Amino acid sequence: MVYVNSRVKSDRRTTRWDEHREQRRAELVEAAVRAIDRLGPDASVAEMAAEAKASKPVLYRYFADKNEIHAAVAAWSSARVAEQLLPALTAPGPIRDRIAAGVDGYLRVIEEHPQVFLLLVHHRGDGDLLAAEKGTIAAALAVMLGDSLRSLGVDAAGAEPWAHGLVGLGLSTGEWWLERRTMSRSAVGRYLTELIWHAFAGIADGYGVSLDDLDRKSSLRAATPIEKGRR
Repeated sequence: MVYVNSRVKSDRRTTRWDEHREQRRAELVEAAVRAIDRLGPDASVAEMAAEAKASKPVLYRYFADKNEIHAAVAAWSSARVAEQLLPALTAPGPIRDRIAAGVDGYLRVIEEHPQVFLLLVHHRGDGDLLAAEKGTIAAALAVMLGDSLRSLGVDAAGAEPWAHGLVGLGLSTGEWWLERRTMSRSAVGRYLTELIWHAFAGIADGYGVSLDDLDRKSSLRAATPIEKGRR
C-alpha cells in the first residue's frame, strides 16, 4: 500500500486553488477592460461585474476596491504594449525600421483600447496607476539603449534618463492623438518615429559616431557563419 503525505495533498490542493484564482482574476480583468472599452473611463464596478456575468461581491473577492481593479487593468495594458514594443525594438534590422515598428505596435495597442488608455493617463485615484508599468518599460528601454551605446564605444550614462523621456513622450503623444484624432495612425507614427530617430542620430553624432555603424554591427551579429563566409 502506498501512502501519500497529507501535507503533499494539501500543497497540491493549494496550488490548484491558486492557479484557479489567478485564472479567474485574469478573466475579471479582461471583463473590466471590455466594459471600459464599451462604456468609457467612468465604467462602474457594477458594469464591470455585469460584463463578467458576475456580481459586485464576486469582484470584491479578488480586488479590494475599484482602484485595485484599475491597477490590474493598467498592468494588463502595459503587458500588451510591452509585447508589441520590446520585440520590435530588439529585432534584427536597421534601427530606424525597429523604431518605426515599435512605435506602430504601441499606437496599435492604444488605438484598440483608447478608453482604457485614457482612463490610465487621466486617473485621479490613489497614486499613479502607471508608475510601475512606466518603470518596467523604461528599464527595458534603458538596457537596450545602454547596450547600443556601449557597442559604439561611447558613454552610456544617458540611457536611463533618455529611456524615461521616451516613455513620457509616448504617453503624451498617445493621449493627444486619441483625444484629437486629427491624423491617421500611420501619420502620427511617422512623425513620432522621425523625432525619436533624429534624437538618437543627433546624440550619436555628438559622440562622433554614426547609427549606421550600429546597424552594420547588428547586421554582422545577426548573420550566420555561412552567410558571413559568402560575403
